[in-house]
Formats: sequence, structure tokens, C-alpha cells
Amino acid sequence: MIYPPVGICSIAINFPSVIRTNDYWRKNYPDLVAMAEEKSLSKVFSPADSTPSNQFEQVMTPYLKDPFRGTIERRVLGSDESSLTLEYQAAKNAIAAAKLSPEEVDLMIVASLWPENILPGNAAFLAGQLGLRGAAWNLDSTCSNAMVALQNATALVRTGEYRNVLVVVSCTYSRFTDENDTLSWFFGDGAGAFVVAPLKPSQGILGSKIVNTSATCGTFYNELTMDAEGKPRMLIRAAKNTNRVLSETAVDYLRECCLGAVAAAGVTLEQIQFFAFNTPTAWYSHLCTQALGIEPERTINLYPHYANIGPMLPIANLYHGAQLGKIHENDLVLVYTVGSVSNAAATVMRWGDVALSTAPATSANLTDVLPKLVLV
Repeated sequence: MIYPPVGICSIAINFPSVIRTNDYWRKNYPDLVAMAEEKSLSKVFSPADSTPSNQFEQVMTPYLKDPFRGTIERRVLGSDESSLTLEYQAAKNAIAAAKLSPEEVDLMIVASLWPENILPGNAAFLAGQLGLRGAAWNLDSTCSNAMVALQNATALVRTGEYRNVLVVVSCTYSRFTDENDTLSWFFGDGAGAFVVAPLKPSQGILGSKIVNTSATCGTFYNELTMDAEGKPRMLIRAAKNTNRVLSETAVDYLRECCLGAVAAAGVTLEQIQFFAFNTPTAWYSHLCTQALGIEPERTINLYPHYANIGPMLPIANLYHGAQLGKIHENDLVLVYTVGSVSNAAATVMRWGDVALSTAPATSANLTDVLPKLVLV
């Protein structure tokens, strides 16, 4: 079937004001750093046995001597910041970059990990702040939020039901992790937005492959606890078998989705100019290039700068890939994401004349930093 050309026409990213390095934990939690293996770290990022048993554990091995497992810094919410404040600026900048008015946005899809309220989500609140009059709804697919939202938006624009769809994604892990738990070392916060609209002939989304990740059910879960002041707080927890499950499924999900997406697009991996992999760990980019047999120079690894920003990773990868000149108009781009207890997704697109927001956004300009992070 031949689809009309639809895809991303603008992208914006926005990060919180606080940059937290490993020295924060060394200074404030020296005993925790010394006993790192006794916390959640050992549940998620340690080999199941004494010797690596799969590709995931093999590429992880060089990082085992580092208690932070390759994490260098992460962006976390300041006292006056929230998922909504991050989303608002990213959304506003994406609309401006696309040269649209709020009235021209027919639909907004919002995927917040996590929203300010458990229900009903951020969509209506954000629509009011932006002055949108069109439809606004929430979506959830954990770390695959951006790609699942992109597929939904693309399908709706192709049918003619909507013309300009704004997708807004945020990740605020810091609110749901305990600083006394080493799991907090790997998480960061951020927000991004992009506009999906009709493009030039042959550009836009060419093919996708999405599969559910039911095999990872039970690896991460949420626990309602009480903080030091006696107030209820929801925290992310990792089960004891998390590393085994994630390491044993990582390559299979990657290959199934990426090979399925290129087949659907009618292209090959060799024809892809740029790969945007989600990088929830320092070694994940290396795992992806090794498992697919591609050159590291065809992707970037943002993990040292942002840590794990969940569903924000593909948006940041695309933004900075274009910012660095690694993506050009009409290049073939493959985006891959995997979310625990949700979906793994790959999408192949032919890059259009995508406008990058140049409005001020905390930590968005990595021109001086990213050349050092290109190699995986």
C-alpha cells in the first residue's frame, strides 16, 4: 500500500535546570557508593552468573568496575519544575519551529512518564496552558511512548482526520526514585515535542514494527511508600530477576523490530544513514551496533550526558543527530526504542526538512560536548 507522505516536521527538547553528577552521591551518600552492589544496582546491572552468558552481559562487563556503571551526569527536576513545566516549553517551541499557531494544532497527544496526576494525565492541563482548541489526549507505552505516539499521529494524519498533530513526551524519573537507592543513579528527567504533518513526496514514515514486551512483566514495578514526613510517595522498584530478563530479551526485541521495520519500508540496514537507539544504559548503543552489525559512527550515545531519560531518548537522539549534522534531508533514519512491560518499536523514516527549535532550552546545546560522545 502506498501512503501519503507524513512525518516529523519540527522537534524541540527541554531539560530541567539541575545537573547532578556522580560527586553528588559520593559527597552525600559515601556509604551507599561503597555498598552499591547491595542495593538495586545488583538487581538490574550485574551479570546473572560469574561469566557473561549473552551479548548484553558481554558489552556490560567493562562497566562492572564502575559503581555508577558508566553514568556521568543526569538532569533532574528543580524545586519549581514539573513534568508540565518541561512539557509546556518543549511543546511551545515545537509549535513555533513548525511555524504554526495554536489554532492550527488539530490534535495533541501527550505521553508523560509520569504525569502530575495519576489520572487524568497532563493533556488537558497542557492544552489549556498552550491555548489549544483541538483534541488532546493521553497515551502510555512507558519508554516507547514517543514511537507509539508517532505511529498513532502518522496514521491519523494519513487518514485526513487531522492535519497537524503535536506529540509531547516527558520523563520525570527523579520524582519516583529514592536517592538512597542506587537505581536513582541511572535516571534523568526531560521533555520533548514534535509536530507530525504532511511532508514532501517520498519523505516521512516508511515502515514500522512494534511488538509487546510481555516477557519483561514484573521486572519493574511501582510501590506506594511513606516519605520522611509521613506523606505517601510512589517509587520505582526493580525485581531480583530484572537483569536476567532484560539481558536475555534485549537482542531479540532489537532484531525483530529493526529488521521488521526495514522490511516494511522496503530498504535494508545498509541503506540507513543514521540510527537513533534508545540508550537506557552506557553500553546499550554498543549492544545495538554489535547486534545489527553496523558501524558505531552511524549513531550517537547520549547516555553519558543525560543518563536514562526513558521515552525522551529517541527525541533527544533525533534532535542532536540533526544538530550535529549526522542527519540531512532525505536521509534514511531508523529509530528503535524498548519499554519494559509495554512495547519495543522500530520506525524507518526518510528525513524531511525538519525544523529544530533554537529557543533557549536547558542543556539543549551540546555542540561542544557531543563530538566526544559520538563513539559508542
